[in-house]
Amino acid sequence: MNNPKLAVAVISGLAMLLLVEPSAQAQQDNRLIPQSSATSQASRPKHSVQKQASKPGQTHTSKQITATRAALAQATKPEIDKKPHQLILQVNSNDPAMMNLVLNNATNVAEYYHDLGEAVSIEVVTFGPGLHMLRDDTSPVKPRIEVLAMSHPEISFKACGNTRENMRKAENKDISLIPQATVVKSGVVRVMELQEQGWSYVKP
Repeated sequence: MNNPKLAVAVISGLAMLLLVEPSAQAQQDNRLIPQSSATSQASRPKHSVQKQASKPGQTHTSKQITATRAALAQATKPEIDKKPHQLILQVNSNDPAMMNLVLNNATNVAEYYHDLGEAVSIEVVTFGPGLHMLRDDTSPVKPRIEVLAMSHPEISFKACGNTRENMRKAENKDISLIPQATVVKSGVVRVMELQEQGWSYVKP
């Protein structure tokens, strides 16, 4: 350059550019760093909030799973738990001791399930010589049956119709039964059919 003034001006301009450009870059970097930091910090709480927000959802899901399992367990319980307890007691002997034993068993079973708050049905089925238990003229336990029927309606008494007809023919008279007795066609068939329906059978 032949012009000294122009050379000085160019050199001065270059120097200014060299000084200003690093400063401007530094300012730009400073502006970017806080933004990046702020972005990072802003993103962290969101992540933390998401984690914290997921906990109630997880608890809710756990409760739902527990409730579902309980419902399934209840639905898949054995059918026997849903049915009332059912018992057959047979009397086929004209033995007062046996009759009283059967009444004792019936009473104990009825009171046991009454205390548990569970339903129970008990049938005392008589046939053969055991029909005397329910005969109005020969029953040795008639007074006890009267009291038991009033206190425990879940206990019922069945009289064999075949046996009653045979006694009528043999004695040549009508066979009157106590009011608590219900006649069935056959005592043995009654026992068999109840067992087929799932009733428990006990012979003294």
